[in-house]
Amino acid sequence: MAYDIIGDIHGQADKLHALLNHLGYVDTNGAYRHPDRSAIFVGDFIDRGPLQIESVMTVRRMVDAGSAQAIMGNHEFNAIAWHCPDPEHHSEYLRPHDGELGRKNRSQHAAFLAEVEDDPALHAEMIDWFLTLPLWIDLPGVRVVHACWHDGYINEIRPHLTPELQLTRELMISASRPGRMEFRTVEGLTKGLEIDLPVGHMFHDKDGHPRHNVRIRWWDTDATTYRELAMMPEDLRERLPTLPVARDARSPYDNAKPVFFGHYWMTGQPVLQSSSAACVDYSAAKEGPLVAYRWDGESTLSNANFVSVG
Repeated sequence: MAYDIIGDIHGQADKLHALLNHLGYVDTNGAYRHPDRSAIFVGDFIDRGPLQIESVMTVRRMVDAGSAQAIMGNHEFNAIAWHCPDPEHHSEYLRPHDGELGRKNRSQHAAFLAEVEDDPALHAEMIDWFLTLPLWIDLPGVRVVHACWHDGYINEIRPHLTPELQLTRELMISASRPGRMEFRTVEGLTKGLEIDLPVGHMFHDKDGHPRHNVRIRWWDTDATTYRELAMMPEDLRERLPTLPVARDARSPYDNAKPVFFGHYWMTGQPVLQSSSAACVDYSAAKEGPLVAYRWDGESTLSNANFVSVG
């Protein structure tokens, strides 16, 4: 099977429809279909863009028709947590609604809430569908995850998921509790891998806040030090130590098969992260293009296979 792996949509249904048309998919009997290919969506269908429900429903109809597969992004996880009551805190939710944190959460989720909050039945239907999304896809020749392929986290969380690699409502509770294994693993897979800097090392981020941890380029198997692995502007990177990062802290990718992911708001011309790793998120919600990679079974990826619109 040939796959088109499509990046974070974030409510940009117009870009999604244009990309599908450009890739040769045709809206037939209510769902986009291709005679020879299938799509895989890397998650983050919602928040930020102008067409939230249409974005979700376009993907959902394709999944229902068998012309696509889709996984959960951190924005779908957050939407579920926003909607689910917290059984340990009366009148509160797994993702808080009140106080300063609640205001921040609502602002991040505002575009989706604007389309569903006044229709509780529709809102609940969307959440139920998000819960059907697996956390990752591992096919014979290719892997897809939203933010980070981490074998250790996958092996830890897998026994607690459904056979289809889905979260349950009960598991959502522990996955929303910092300090729990479920929180650590789900956050790593859907938001990326952050590691603590060595004792005595820190930096100030672009807003002047002190940071004692850093997000890393987990796919870079050649990088070994904090400075090489950090995902940050070059001027900040130069302030990091050249000390090596422990292997168990970073879980370098095994390169057993190509892996695709989104999440990282890349910019510029789409390019591979390595010969076996490709990010397909190029900031579609921030005036960037919606990007797909056309995978035809190759074990060594090529920049020539990126396609984008918008």
